Amino acid sequence: MRDILNIEVRDLYINQARFIAQIIIVGAQVVGRAFTQALRQEFQRSALRSYLRYLLSFQPYLPEAKQVLNVQDLNPELIQKNYDHLFKINEKQAGGSFYLQSKVVRAKERIDEELTIQLSENGKQKCDGESQT
Repeated sequence: MRDILNIEVRDLYINQARFIAQIIIVGAQVVGRAFTQALRQEFQRSALRSYLRYLLSFQPYLPEAKQVLNVQDLNPELIQKNYDHLFKINEKQAGGSFYLQSKVVRAKERIDEELTIQLSENGKQKCDGESQT
């Protein structure tokens, strides 16, 4: 009888140890998955930040773009007129500088981007205003 009890107690301890080992393994898997997912997200964010820094290094800030094109406010006609003039006088054939010409192009691109943003915001506000009435 005593041997049977010892065997049952030993089996009970073995089952408990097996259960604890399974809990530890499952817990380690969950923590491992969460860690790898967090690491993957951080790599994606880091890559996105690097890409944005890369893009911004080529795009002048809006005040700088306005200064390059010699405009104070975002008037599309004046911007286009100044762009055409500066682009033409900085052509290589006219003795101009390719560097300055590219600065003019980048400034125009930046201002065009800002105009697009403003137009989309105005359109969005207009739609919001009409939906409220």
